[in-house]
Amino acid sequence: MRAEAVKQNNVKIILGRMALYLFLLVIALTCLIPFYSMIMTSTHANSDIARRLLVVPGDQFLVNYERLIDTVHIWRGFANSIFISVVSTAIGLYFAALGGYGFAKYNFKHKNILFVAVLGTMMIPGQLGIIGFYKLMDTFHMLNTYWPLILPSISSAFGIFFLRQIADSSVPTEIMESGRIDGYGELRIFHRLVIPLMIPGIATLGILNFIGSWNEFLTPMIILFDNQLQTLPVMIASVKSQFTSDFGAQYVGVVISTIPILIVFSIMSKKVISEIAAGAVKG
Repeated sequence: MRAEAVKQNNVKIILGRMALYLFLLVIALTCLIPFYSMIMTSTHANSDIARRLLVVPGDQFLVNYERLIDTVHIWRGFANSIFISVVSTAIGLYFAALGGYGFAKYNFKHKNILFVAVLGTMMIPGQLGIIGFYKLMDTFHMLNTYWPLILPSISSAFGIFFLRQIADSSVPTEIMESGRIDGYGELRIFHRLVIPLMIPGIATLGILNFIGSWNEFLTPMIILFDNQLQTLPVMIASVKSQFTSDFGAQYVGVVISTIPILIVFSIMSKKVISEIAAGAVKG
């Protein structure tokens, strides 16, 4: 009877795992369907795209690509977006980590009020301040430059909030005290001791920041006047105004624009998983 009960229990475990794997497979396929549809659509002519759902590859990808590069400097826009996204993400992560760590581990006057004020800025849609932002950049003579797209990343309310929680949970106060005993200054403690402990959270926020900066459309369209300075999303959108519903060229541009996002996600997610696994082994 005992052997039979163990056998039944093993069967239940196997069936449960199979159901879990089947569920995860369905979720994965659901997430991959838009990417598959995007790639398949980019290989067909406009007439086929407008007429039916496409699930098999076509032979028009190079034709669509040629029309795309004849219309806009797509690789120049790609390079522009890479520069803006990488720089703004790096700056945003550093100052978000610094601010989150400060709010988490230091006690100063009106700390909670200031933190609530920072969180309050998350409640205001960025579109409401676009006119004032434009006038401010005009006053500083920063229009038609990349500064208005990079500098705002310094003040990320969500980044500060997110990394404050990471610092609270992953940075022991004892490490800071040991650094002070060894003669480290506060910034050196942050750079040498705190940042390595916050890497999983920083990598996670890095994915979100990079995707947000890469997909930014409204601000570059308003701030940048020179076509050579425009970002990739704006260039892809301009294809529609110069062609008569050239879906093929647009889909090729979208395929190109997803490549950096996938690369950054794969690199950062591996970093997150490796750090969490290392922490579990040490624990």
